[in-house]
Amino acid sequence: MDVYLPIANLSVNGLWIVALGALTGILSGLFGVGGGFLTTPLLIFYGIPPTVAAASASTQVTGASVTGVLAHGGRGGVDYRMGIVMVAGGIIGSGFGALLFRFFRSIGQIDVVISALYVILLGTIGTLMAREAVQTIRGTGNTQAARRRHHPLVASLPMRWRFYRSGLYISPLAPLVVGIAVGVLTMLMGVGGGFILVPAMLYILGMSANVVVGTSLYNILFVTMATTIMHSLTTKAVDIVLVFLLLLGSVTGAQIGSQIAVKAKPEILRLILAATVLLVAFRMFLGLFYKPDEIYTLYPL
Repeated sequence: MDVYLPIANLSVNGLWIVALGALTGILSGLFGVGGGFLTTPLLIFYGIPPTVAAASASTQVTGASVTGVLAHGGRGGVDYRMGIVMVAGGIIGSGFGALLFRFFRSIGQIDVVISALYVILLGTIGTLMAREAVQTIRGTGNTQAARRRHHPLVASLPMRWRFYRSGLYISPLAPLVVGIAVGVLTMLMGVGGGFILVPAMLYILGMSANVVVGTSLYNILFVTMATTIMHSLTTKAVDIVLVFLLLLGSVTGAQIGSQIAVKAKPEILRLILAATVLLVAFRMFLGLFYKPDEIYTLYPL
């Protein structure tokens, strides 16, 4: 089933794109991540220009996060006060990210920047996830992790607020900075940022584990909405047909992911996800040195 993508200026197999969207939805339901950290590189592997892939994936992640937020919010799994602070930071970060995106595209290096960021971030996150999963399976993991509180640097920041749902009394500057970092990455890479946000919430902010996934999805939902608007106004790289196909799969995938999460062992799931992330990072690394099929890439003005 061939479908023409007007912004990407190519035809794709619609069923394959729907399947990629389903994968994103499954990851969202399983781990509280937007899934864009895999959707964007997989779209690039398929032949979608990196700029269009990043812009469209961030739009699709918005839809994939809606059902997750509703599910977690219904059972008290979202710290809305913390989420609002992070969203504010994410919107600021998306503005910075838009400036960086335009700069790197103006000098013709945006494709390289996107690929290099994926190699660094996916390689690091995948390695850490794999190590933690293996330690848990072997029974040698850190038993103190569950009792870890926020980072000492966070404790030194002024103007503390109480975040009752997370059980924290910290400065809002800490989640604001985390939100800014996620906003920049979302704009540049088309990711929801959950694969960085969840560890940051656990190990830097020290949030309670029972609200981390829901609050992460809450942040992802609104930050990707902001980055979608930014991309539409500045880069003009959002392909609405591509987004629609991805959303078709992600709505179903989110429900499947939430069902799997209830039944499967979390350490096995983390190990599988880590292996997938490392494979994608390795493929992106090789892509930095391949001779491209096309010497020139055209983007919408």
